[in-house]
Amino acid sequence: MSSPAHLVEALANKRAIPPGWREAVASVPRELFLPDIVEVEDQVISRESDLEEWLEAVYRDVPVITQVNDGQEAAEGAYRRPTSSSSMPSVMLEMLDLLDVDDHHRVLELGAGTGYNAAWLAHRLGSHRVTSIEVDATLAEQARKNLAAAGYSPRIECGDGDAGVAGAPFDRLIATYTVPAIPARWIEQVPTGRIVAPWGGSFFSHSYAVLDTANGQAHGRFHGYPAFMASRTRRPHRGYLRDFLHHLDQGTASHTALSPLEIAHDSDALFFIALDVPAAWHLLAQAQDGSGEATWWLLADDRKSWAAVEYVPHQTRYEVDQYGPRRLWDEVQAAHHRWAERGRPGRDRAGLSVVAGQQRLWLDDPGNIIA
Repeated sequence: MSSPAHLVEALANKRAIPPGWREAVASVPRELFLPDIVEVEDQVISRESDLEEWLEAVYRDVPVITQVNDGQEAAEGAYRRPTSSSSMPSVMLEMLDLLDVDDHHRVLELGAGTGYNAAWLAHRLGSHRVTSIEVDATLAEQARKNLAAAGYSPRIECGDGDAGVAGAPFDRLIATYTVPAIPARWIEQVPTGRIVAPWGGSFFSHSYAVLDTANGQAHGRFHGYPAFMASRTRRPHRGYLRDFLHHLDQGTASHTALSPLEIAHDSDALFFIALDVPAAWHLLAQAQDGSGEATWWLLADDRKSWAAVEYVPHQTRYEVDQYGPRRLWDEVQAAHHRWAERGRPGRDRAGLSVVAGQQRLWLDDPGNIIA
């Protein structure tokens, strides 16, 4: 059967265990933090039905979905939105490495989830130095029970992580959900220290914002390519593609010379385009007939506007169809042009500052604000 030792071995083979965290991974049984029924890579696994398979899934370096639709029952065929999980252990370690904790630090975690990450922190720092907030009361209570079963007792509060918690100042703040902006309240919670949070909006959310705080301000840059769930208090609507499409016979047709795949497969382009295309997301639908054709859908969060760009291999002009008060492809194409005019910079040249409660995106230098 699998065990923490197997997880340590798998992570070590990937060179994914940063200094100072090996003992926590080896000492905290992940199985104590997961429910009897889990979802791993679209497969539902029951502990009761097959304990060995369940344990094998638990101690793999994979994310494990532990809740969908906020724990509410959904009708058959309804959209299933993952709303809590035990993150991929190597990703958890990547974040903890970016957090750069010392053994004397007090850490505030936002998004307790199962409590597994809080257990690692408590093992490393001591339970008295760890506070975690969870917006879901049921999850918060279960996290407390999971931690107690593992022998840890960090402070677990139920509330909105964006608002912080009593007990500041903390030395470090780590969020386990994606935010579109860094709340000024977080800087009050960590006046001198570091914040690590998955950051981004609907169009591109695959960045860690790593910010150092001092004098009421926060400044930093972006790292990694994480995929975390959105903040429950600020998450956009999601569903099946059909939930966003309407008036398909009333779109405005045009053509473009810009390949949609040139954008869809370029994370740097997506990052910078996202700064100018708020409240919209994209979905690449590949044809299943081996033709290499694809449709790149652009969809407004409010479900009022959509666009489709048809990709056909070896062509230089692509069909475009748009509908709604926003012309989403026009927005994306204009944003791509602005990115190209800047010299197609990589995301590593971008930075983020929070000053006087305002979030500012800059290129190369904090004085060169671009959003």
